[in-house]
Amino acid sequence: MKDIFLKRTKIVVTLGPATETPEMVKELILAGANVFRLNTSHGTMDYHREKIRMIKDVASKMGVYAATLVDLQGPKIRIGNLKEEIIIKNGDKLVFEHSNEQKGDIIPVDYEGLSNDVSKGSRILIDDGKLEVVVDEVNDNKVYATVTNGGVLKSRKGLNIPGSTASLDAVTPKDVDFIKFAVEEKADLIALSFVRKKEDVLLCKKYINDFNSAIPVVSKLEKPDAIQNLCEIVSVSDAIMVARGDLGIELSPVDVPICQKLIIDEANKQRKPVIVATQMLESMINEPIPTRAESSDVANAILDGTDAVMLSGETSVGKFALDAVKMMSKIAISTEGSCFYKFDTDKELNDDIALTRQAVVFGADKMLKYVNAKAILSFSHFGYSTRLMSKLKPSAPVIMVSDMEETCRKMALSWGVYPFCKKWDATVDQDLLLKVDEFLINEVGLKQNDYVVITGSAPRLISGRTNFVRVHKIGT
Repeated sequence: MKDIFLKRTKIVVTLGPATETPEMVKELILAGANVFRLNTSHGTMDYHREKIRMIKDVASKMGVYAATLVDLQGPKIRIGNLKEEIIIKNGDKLVFEHSNEQKGDIIPVDYEGLSNDVSKGSRILIDDGKLEVVVDEVNDNKVYATVTNGGVLKSRKGLNIPGSTASLDAVTPKDVDFIKFAVEEKADLIALSFVRKKEDVLLCKKYINDFNSAIPVVSKLEKPDAIQNLCEIVSVSDAIMVARGDLGIELSPVDVPICQKLIIDEANKQRKPVIVATQMLESMINEPIPTRAESSDVANAILDGTDAVMLSGETSVGKFALDAVKMMSKIAISTEGSCFYKFDTDKELNDDIALTRQAVVFGADKMLKYVNAKAILSFSHFGYSTRLMSKLKPSAPVIMVSDMEETCRKMALSWGVYPFCKKWDATVDQDLLLKVDEFLINEVGLKQNDYVVITGSAPRLISGRTNFVRVHKIGT
């Protein structure tokens, strides 16, 4: 088996000034990156269009299936443009008002509903919680507040109102524009920010459908409401992201580890890919190696059962972007190779999921152990049964063969899945098995007489619904 099959956990990297060249994208893929995140909170649409095309071009030339993820800004509240940075001290009095530009001493905020969503005593957190003010009164659409945790106030920094964002739209007009952009550019995934309830996800999917597409939606869970509505949000999402940055502001940092475990557990129960994100190797923005705590954080997310881990500032603006991806790959390989990692998670059948395909993948996983098979060979048109297989965390790699490149790219979030595009949609006969053996030996690195477990559909191997499983010995 070739070395490329050693790492099962997928890595999402955020593209930015530190990694936006074709040469860096190639190096990131070689280091272990599987998904490239385009953060629409920053940069113009033309910038993101150029980068998404560049990623696809580089991946195509390399013969790999790297996915592109368009991350919608969502109803993120930000400080407007200040004349200059402002040093605020504990006890200072500030006035906030909806505006994009500073007028006099009033602090601009780009959220029109600010004065409706706060009242006396409300906490307002700025710049990932580094700054804090408490509301004294609301009058004439202005918010008067006292600084309780001072520092440097800068333009365009994020602003959070813990537990009070009732006036926020789930999908903003800017988001709709970027959904259309994602469809036009054939992005592989769309991430929806600040999901609070299942209706937010369904609204996003409606817009995607309106543009004649079915791009999968990754729901970013970063609000207390999302934890309360966790089960129903997961049920309508295609994948889940544990967005720990805003989650740790809206709740408390103390609550984040348990929320992370709850979210991963629910996503795994419902067979949905899950990503853990934010500050995973944060110190590597400026340092060549992570802290021991960060290494443990990545490893523990993997032990919790996540399918993917994500880098944000580490790869978008970090000085050691490539080293961060290499380090994350090493941590993943080390963790998965330890005695603590649980393969073959034997979960019960889920009545809400296609039972026939569940039965086939459960059977394949059992056979894998009985015959000491070196891999599972999953033939799939849309990848549904392969994703089900991934959620069982089988002890051998899942080699997916699809006749659609789009399906191959979407597997970039599925743990332990390695996609290949082959036009092999035919009935299973001796000629096809010879092609399969040649592929497994030359491209996967297996040997004569190795066993593999094959899943697919009959009579057509790929384009039907998965309905069979068989043990195959290479060369016989």
